[in-house]
Amino acid sequence: MLIGEVARRSGVSARMLRHYESLGLVRPSGRTGSGYREYSGDDIRRIFHVESLRSLGLSLREIGRALDDPEFAPSALVGGLIGRTRERIAAEKELLTRLDRIRDAEPADWEDVLQVVALLNALASKSADARQRAALSSAGEVPVPVEALAEAVLGEQEPNVAGALRWALARSGGRGTELLAEGLDSAEAAVRERAVRSLAEMPGAEAAACLRAALAHADAVVRGQAALALGARGGADAVPTLLDMIVEGRSDTEAADALSVLASDSAAADRLAGGLVDRLADPATPVPARGRLTQALAGIPGTGATDALVELSTDTDRAVALTAAYLLRLRDGR
Repeated sequence: MLIGEVARRSGVSARMLRHYESLGLVRPSGRTGSGYREYSGDDIRRIFHVESLRSLGLSLREIGRALDDPEFAPSALVGGLIGRTRERIAAEKELLTRLDRIRDAEPADWEDVLQVVALLNALASKSADARQRAALSSAGEVPVPVEALAEAVLGEQEPNVAGALRWALARSGGRGTELLAEGLDSAEAAVRERAVRSLAEMPGAEAAACLRAALAHADAVVRGQAALALGARGGADAVPTLLDMIVEGRSDTEAADALSVLASDSAAADRLAGGLVDRLADPATPVPARGRLTQALAGIPGTGATDALVELSTDTDRAVALTAAYLLRLRDGR
């Protein structure tokens, strides 16, 4: 079969067939009397083998080795192809994400595009100072896309930079709260903690709703941070979690402070005092926790807390009794 017929039937151009011949990949087995290339059935099968391997992403050099070296291992070649393909897909995804973020910033002209690109690069910098400057500059004329800020917040480990990023995200509006809430489902504990701490600084009812939902989170750290944030906002639904924190000794001082904030009137104070007393009376409450619960009564005003301390001053646990008596003296101003 002559080269023109092979090209027509195989879909491989005559020019490419000549290139294959120059590389030694496919050499026509014969020549006609006029000197034209003539391909045998085996030659044509080899052409299709070459094309099949090309479709997998192999270079022509790799194809030559695969076809001519009997000891060439396909598994190693395919493994390398998988690695290169994954790298290419990751690079394409990164490019797509960057393009989406530039579009979301709604640049008015190419100068705006360049500014957004510069800010995105700064957010990804290895320099903490550069990342912090990028966060603080995001409130300028060309804002950083909210998605980029949220990703930076969830990934930032430097406290000062994280604070600047949370400030920028809180000012950005948009989907910031929603994106942080998604971070609560991360497989990484550190990301979940950064997400809930950031939600605590986000204003509005949407952030508060996310924090209330986080009270039922499987991660105790997430539950605790959500409770502290809600307590600071006056959310009474945080009380059970705050009491759990005191019993368990997790940020118990902060939890007690949050309870004192929630004791905004006499009725609320008496309810909180009752909750602390109930935990003190629970047989399942460990001995060290009873001391922490007693100390938490110090921040609760009103007669309910005073009456509880009077009763606890004669508790069989000497440490609890002494703590209660001391708190009573402070309460009396002595």
